[in-house]
Amino acid sequence: MDKRSIKLLLVFFIVTLCNLQLFAQNRNITGTVTDALGDPIIGASVQVKGTLIGTITDLDGNFKLEVPQNGTLQISFIGYKSQELALGKAIYNVTLQEDSQLLDEVVVVGYGSLKKSDLTGAVVSANIKDFEKSPNTNLMQSLQGTVPGLNIGQAAQAGDNPSISIRGKNTISGNTSVLIVLDGIIYNGSMASINPADIESVDVLKDASATAVYGAQAANGVLLLTSKRGKAGKAKINFSSSYSFQSPTNNLKTMNREQILAWDKEVLWSKAYTEESGYTKDDPNFKLIDWLPDSYHRDSEGNIATTDFDWWDAFTRTGSIFENKFSISGGTEALSYLISLGNTTQKNIIENDDFARNSIRVNLDTQPRKWWKAGIQAFGSFVNKDGAQTYLPYLTQMSPMASPYDKDGNLIAYPMETAVENPYHGTLVDDYDRNNFFFGNLYSEFQLPLKGLTYRINFGNNYRINEHHYASKYGQSGKGQAYKEHSTYYDYTFDNILNYANDFGKHGVNATFVYGAIRRKYGKTRAESNTFSRLVLGYNSLQQGNTQLVKSEAWKETLLYQMFRLNYKYDNRYLITATVRRDGFSGFAANNKTAIFPSVALGWVISEEAFYNVSWLNYLKLRGGYGISGNQTSRYASLAKVDSEIGYIFGDNASTGDIRQELTSLANKNLKWEKTAGLNFGLDYALFDNRITGSLELYQTTTNNLLYDVTIPSITGFTSISSNVGKIRNKGIEFTITSRNISTKDFEWSTTFNISSNSNKIIELTGLDSDGDGKEDDLTASGLFIGQSISAIYDYKVDGIYQIGDDIPDGFYPGNYRIVDTDGVEGITTNDKTILGKTDPKYRFGIMNKFSYKGISLSFFVNSVQGGIGRNSDSVTRSDNAVRYNRFTDQVDKFWSPNNPGGIYSRSEIAGTITPYLYQKRSFVRLQDVTLSYDLPKSFVSKIGIDGINVYFNCKNLLTFTNWNGWDPEPDFEYTDDHGKHVSGSSYGNRPVMKSFTGGINISF
Repeated sequence: MDKRSIKLLLVFFIVTLCNLQLFAQNRNITGTVTDALGDPIIGASVQVKGTLIGTITDLDGNFKLEVPQNGTLQISFIGYKSQELALGKAIYNVTLQEDSQLLDEVVVVGYGSLKKSDLTGAVVSANIKDFEKSPNTNLMQSLQGTVPGLNIGQAAQAGDNPSISIRGKNTISGNTSVLIVLDGIIYNGSMASINPADIESVDVLKDASATAVYGAQAANGVLLLTSKRGKAGKAKINFSSSYSFQSPTNNLKTMNREQILAWDKEVLWSKAYTEESGYTKDDPNFKLIDWLPDSYHRDSEGNIATTDFDWWDAFTRTGSIFENKFSISGGTEALSYLISLGNTTQKNIIENDDFARNSIRVNLDTQPRKWWKAGIQAFGSFVNKDGAQTYLPYLTQMSPMASPYDKDGNLIAYPMETAVENPYHGTLVDDYDRNNFFFGNLYSEFQLPLKGLTYRINFGNNYRINEHHYASKYGQSGKGQAYKEHSTYYDYTFDNILNYANDFGKHGVNATFVYGAIRRKYGKTRAESNTFSRLVLGYNSLQQGNTQLVKSEAWKETLLYQMFRLNYKYDNRYLITATVRRDGFSGFAANNKTAIFPSVALGWVISEEAFYNVSWLNYLKLRGGYGISGNQTSRYASLAKVDSEIGYIFGDNASTGDIRQELTSLANKNLKWEKTAGLNFGLDYALFDNRITGSLELYQTTTNNLLYDVTIPSITGFTSISSNVGKIRNKGIEFTITSRNISTKDFEWSTTFNISSNSNKIIELTGLDSDGDGKEDDLTASGLFIGQSISAIYDYKVDGIYQIGDDIPDGFYPGNYRIVDTDGVEGITTNDKTILGKTDPKYRFGIMNKFSYKGISLSFFVNSVQGGIGRNSDSVTRSDNAVRYNRFTDQVDKFWSPNNPGGIYSRSEIAGTITPYLYQKRSFVRLQDVTLSYDLPKSFVSKIGIDGINVYFNCKNLLTFTNWNGWDPEPDFEYTDDHGKHVSGSSYGNRPVMKSFTGGINISF
């Protein structure tokens, strides 16, 4: 053998030994992961601690993994306590125990996160998972009634944003919006732009000690939204599709021909019936045709026309929602990803009330080095709301005896021969309404040389483009109208976040420092033309209009802030959180550009004390906190504003003139920030081996320096000036309890109940006593009263309706409302107005029950609001309009007449001197969500290469129990009366709440 052959043989021998050595260092292990009942846990993470070696369990809970000789095997799954096992065996049978206390659950608290066990403030994680199968096109709809203190209203139109409030109202005329934070970045876009399936969690910051981290923008509470991320392991693919049918919870219909003729007779009761009978028996001499005012009421022979057109049916339909959602996620320890697509199409009950959303999200997280993480959370959402709706009051008023078309098939502009336009004018238009939303948060996080110290940069971007183009040949009284409107909004957030977290024996420290800035800008341009000879090209040829108008506007604002928060705990028993934030805002006055917002909160885990020995009470924590948060004014409120209008006309017949500019408001360089100081006490508990858990919250807040436009003498040339006045106090109680009623291998039943009550009171207003009675003046004209709620209703008290034969005072007649004389002075005057109540409810509660048996799950959720009043009124006097206008049949049945003495709405021959309004309680109990779902057997789906298939059926707003008259008591519709702005439920003149029946399927593989 030559030397070359010997060298090759030696190399081969060395390489073989190295490979054998490497092979000897690794080996295969297998195992099964189950829960306490012996059921396999699918998708549990099996990881060699400190390495990238890992896998997840299959449909039977089994895993197989090649591992090194030494090390630690870490097994975990959401909702279960993690286990760590030393490597050394070949087979592992692992049982994970349910983490029923969820004390290790991570809760987002703003600029970071904490374990639930370390919280000292009122922070709640909302339950959105149980409502994933409900047809909620808006994420906020999944939160209705689920979190005490968080109040979500109804969305009455397709794609609408429901009203949102946390712990009531803290301001008179300041900003009332809840702060929305998405992936750490303040989000000012529409919640309708967000695909609910993209959101992993919603955390609610309720008390001032928790919201103080957001300072000047947090007086109304904070919602922290966190989007889903990819996880290490094989790629997971999910697809879901659902279809919903919708109809109103209260299915109202307008009158047909026969019904409106009967109505007309009751309107004319003093003519149609004999006086001797008390106006209850027919007068043989009465002919209804003689009292019908319009030509369409008569046919060619002078008889009552037979036309019976169903206007309501022509403009309404069965509503629907069609949704498709797709996502793929996965990755390694070094790079994880999530890509999701969503498509939603909603058609509401009113024709052209449409909403369509297409969305795409890409979330990437990477760790190129052990000391460096980076990533992006980004989405684009494209909303289509094309199509104009008819004007609802015109639709509901239109008589069935009036035809939409003449005999030649042409639209009749005014079918009832009044100023009420043909409802088709509102829909037969060219309407292009698009809204495009773009969001991106880029971050980079560095582990600094000191253990536990990290530095993170957030650069968040919000951008949206709105396009609304419109053309109608019926606009401008049939002369034609068209416009193009374009607006853009952009903001960026730049945060520098320094965080330190470390444990020193029994001591734990978590400190966060933030230095950040926000800049926002907006621009809008509108070009409009009216009076067209031909409108063939619509909004794409505005120069064809005889009257051309152009308008533009723009604004920008800047915020600068610093925040420091310190969390300290000792021996997991004693907790303290201290926060201070300094805010600056370009919109405030020159002398008050900045403000400081501090807070402190303490926690005591009593059950961790050595002296504690209550076997049935497993966990008990007492919390208390105090803090101050703020409320910004509008960006130019402190400045003298200038407006322009035509000021000079030259010539007797001139139609236009020169533009002049003039001051429209006074400056106030001392305008301050509203500040809300809040005190919160909380109690967290777990009983009977953690089968019962919950919390109790008590709170009180006081808002000072209320932003309000104070009336000033008109001799100044102005009527008001933006100022700081008054004080409001807000207090309430919240309670939550969750019980695992039954928990066996095959059957589980759990119940969650929450209840909350909130009330506010005006403590101070202007401080003036103009009448010298020793009491501060109320602002009656604005509906604001010392010692009363902000939502107090000040009006006449009604006690029924005057009947035939009653002793009726002068100025009033049978069928008029009977007004209570509250001041004791003879006669009804404006001095008889009194506080009738408030629009805010007394309390709210929600109950969720969940049942599961093998692969079958059933859940139902009851939501209720009790107390609070809203305007729900109507009155009719004998007139041509009373005879011609249509109404809903349910409403008609509630009008008074001698034949219907128990009617609640006024119907009289002559109007009274004063016609008051009626108010009704808005209380309701609603079976809001019922979901039945079934997981197909794993033995079946695994054969076709699918991890799981779930089919389900959902009913939303199935039953509503209420005494409210009209569509529904829950939605908040705003109206303005002589005493300011108020809200009321959906009465006959508003929109319905929709009831839905949904079928869907979820597939994962």
